Amino acid sequence: MIPLPLAWTLLTVYLWTPVLGSNLILHQEPPTVLYPKILSTESIECDCGNISCEYVYWFRSISDHSEVQFLGKWNNAGRAHYGEGVDEARFKVYRRNSMSFPLRIINVTEKDAGIYSCVLKDKKNTEMWKTGILLRPGVVPPTLPPKVVPKRRPPTCRCTKNSKQGCGSLILWPLVGLIAALAVALICILYYFSRLPKKCRHHFVKKRRMT
Repeated sequence: MIPLPLAWTLLTVYLWTPVLGSNLILHQEPPTVLYPKILSTESIECDCGNISCEYVYWFRSISDHSEVQFLGKWNNAGRAHYGEGVDEARFKVYRRNSMSFPLRIINVTEKDAGIYSCVLKDKKNTEMWKTGILLRPGVVPPTLPPKVVPKRRPPTCRCTKNSKQGCGSLILWPLVGLIAALAVALICILYYFSRLPKKCRHHFVKKRRMT
């Protein structure tokens, strides 16, 4: 199903471009939205795709899509023709390369809002009709919600008969650490008693016997 704004644009474009014997290629992708700043310069792309372009036609669907304005056309001979009432000092149709025919808008204003669409034609009268790009000058683009990164849980080991080797290391290393701590404590105690004077050690042993 073709959206109503696009259908209205196509009807107007049909009246502007000769389509007798033409093969139509219609792109029904959702329009891309651009948010240029006021008085900035914005370039709207129009790529040829799989056809060898000879002509490009640019149109604008204004406000509530009740009016479609013909902006201009460009051919491979380097000639540009603009529609009635189009400010040629601000709207420029040009050729970037053999596969791209952008529309440049200089000093963008709020009145330039609308859906900009292009129609491409080759020597065999094959036409490619693009969906268009929605231009919203001076509008703050919506902020996307931050991506929620799932928390990684620490790996757990569930010991089974088939996984004794993998789980053994998780049990062995804490046990080795405990034995090492006990060994260090025992060495410290022996070192402490070895440093005591003989009298103190004799008194300590005698006291223990009395008790």
